[in-house]
Amino acid sequence: MTLPLREELRGIEPYGAPQLDVPVALNVNENPYGPSEAVVADVAAAVASVTGTLNRYPDREFTALRVALADYLGHGVAPEHVWAANGSNEVMLQILQAFGGPGRVAVSFAPTYSMYPEYARDASTGWVVGHREDDFSLDVEHALAVIAEHRPTVVLLPSPNNPTGTALPLDTVKAVCAAAPGVVVIDEAYGEFRRTGTPSALELLASTPNLIVSRTMSKAFALAGARLGYLAASTEICDALRVVRLPYHLSAVTQAVAGVALRHADELLARVDDLRAERDATVSWLREQGLEVADSDANFCLFGRFEDRHAVWQGLLDQGVLIRETGPDGWLRVSVGTPEEMAAFKAALLEVLGR
Repeated sequence: MTLPLREELRGIEPYGAPQLDVPVALNVNENPYGPSEAVVADVAAAVASVTGTLNRYPDREFTALRVALADYLGHGVAPEHVWAANGSNEVMLQILQAFGGPGRVAVSFAPTYSMYPEYARDASTGWVVGHREDDFSLDVEHALAVIAEHRPTVVLLPSPNNPTGTALPLDTVKAVCAAAPGVVVIDEAYGEFRRTGTPSALELLASTPNLIVSRTMSKAFALAGARLGYLAASTEICDALRVVRLPYHLSAVTQAVAGVALRHADELLARVDDLRAERDATVSWLREQGLEVADSDANFCLFGRFEDRHAVWQGLLDQGVLIRETGPDGWLRVSVGTPEEMAAFKAALLEVLGR
């Protein structure tokens, strides 16, 4: 039979970075440092404590978790200003479901996160993409012109940007929020990795009613497998997301694991400084090899330019090092791993480049 698939989905391959069994996996920006034995034990105890209640639905408002997330974020964020879901992917989809839809438009500026147009498509929202400058910064005048032309109900701006690692100045965020007729999402999935002196958009939240600042526990908290993303925004925005969320969308187990992680935040985030230092060292080393590298405030580096980037990617994979073939043509992205993993990456890259 011919399935009645939506026309815009015909021939589309599902999203997914390669999941390959290789010695060095540096392709999806994971934190290479797993939780300590103490954290593992606390997670096990927390999960055990809720297992006896799994015959009941979880707290659909995840009240305790919202309190803990608000406390972690600071900046005057209250529990009613927090929303969470199964990864920042679900958070973004809920934003598009609430504020997008038929006849509406979402906007971002390329290069940008590759899932954004898919969120828009899945929420039947039009998609418009502007451009970034050669150094991957965002020209304010261009951004305002795109917003004025298309009147988007959702603007999606990752900061630090994925795949480039570029952070946005607060003046740019202010200007975009002032011009946008709808909500503006500053996606800070990699926010904890910002270089010293790079501000968070959370500083603008209290004075900017259409601003949403999203985060994730997948990266700095090393909880990619737990699937917990969240945002801070006005009470009105959070209440709008409650309308489109699926019932009981955050399991009791997810809530318990995230709560443990937040109680151990100091320990789990202790490796962030190590990863920052390793990132900066990697940027410097790549530049010493004569390569272009984007300034990064994230836990990855975008580097190039290659006439045949796929050949470089494949050459690294042949040596057991998996990185990401993403971003503009001629560029590749490497996640920051342990010192041993980065040494393996460097040795493999030198081999591929014939050094």
